[in-house]
Amino acid sequence: MDYQKALEQAILYIEKHLQEDIKVEDVARFAGYSYFHLNRQFNAILGEGVGSYIKKRRLANAAYQLLVTDDKIIDIAVNNNFESAEAFSRAFKTAYKISPLYYRKNRIQTFVSNKQCINHHFMNHLLNHVTVHPQIVEIPEIKVLGYREEIELKPNHIKKLWEKFADLNKQLSCGSDHSRRFGIYESYQEDIHFIANEAMRCWEVVGIEVEHFADVKAPFVSKVLSGGKYAVFTHHGSLETLSETIDYIWGTWLLTTREELDVRETFELQDERFLGYTHPDSKMDIYIPIK
Repeated sequence: MDYQKALEQAILYIEKHLQEDIKVEDVARFAGYSYFHLNRQFNAILGEGVGSYIKKRRLANAAYQLLVTDDKIIDIAVNNNFESAEAFSRAFKTAYKISPLYYRKNRIQTFVSNKQCINHHFMNHLLNHVTVHPQIVEIPEIKVLGYREEIELKPNHIKKLWEKFADLNKQLSCGSDHSRRFGIYESYQEDIHFIANEAMRCWEVVGIEVEHFADVKAPFVSKVLSGGKYAVFTHHGSLETLSETIDYIWGTWLLTTREELDVRETFELQDERFLGYTHPDSKMDIYIPIK
């Protein structure tokens, strides 16, 4: 069975009728599958159920309308199938951590929960380049010696930061070619809001694992990753598509998981499976701290 084609048809139907009172059964009937079968494939391939996708897309659509229209909040709520302004406000605050009114007045957008429509390209990415269901692991504390810089969360900016560290790494004697490498996003969880049309920025530390810190001198910094529980996603292939993996984690998984985020830092891990920035068989893990 061509599940991808069926899911694409289902998503097209959802998007066309997003502001109507559609049910999951309507979507399944259009796609030619039973409710149970379509929902199972939706969850296996896209990492969420059909009903969840509909609710999150309606919320994202309403958030967009808050920014680009002057419509009353109650009208936006009703047009996106929320029973009342109060129900819309509750759902909005749960996902976006701020009220619809504050969101509109300050032209705020969110990194977390900024759920876009799944198109053919993004579905291919989910099928081939990311594990949509993470492993839950416990890890010990990790010491990292690295370099810190503020960057925009774009693949080319991250690539340049790693290239800069590679040049500086020649000065280090405590690491080896086989050392695990880490990209650590500082204050990632707190900085989920940004102004519309502005780039999302973050402080990142890139570095190598070390056994101890001894005589650390500028421009290098020491960093300790706290041990604990993490949800681990694996990104497959070129890092040029890493932003799409991040979009999935923060725009889909975070909204559907029962896991609760912790205040520890998100980080990327590159080990012997990492074959280079553009290598099609390369693998890199992304660790999301959970309680």
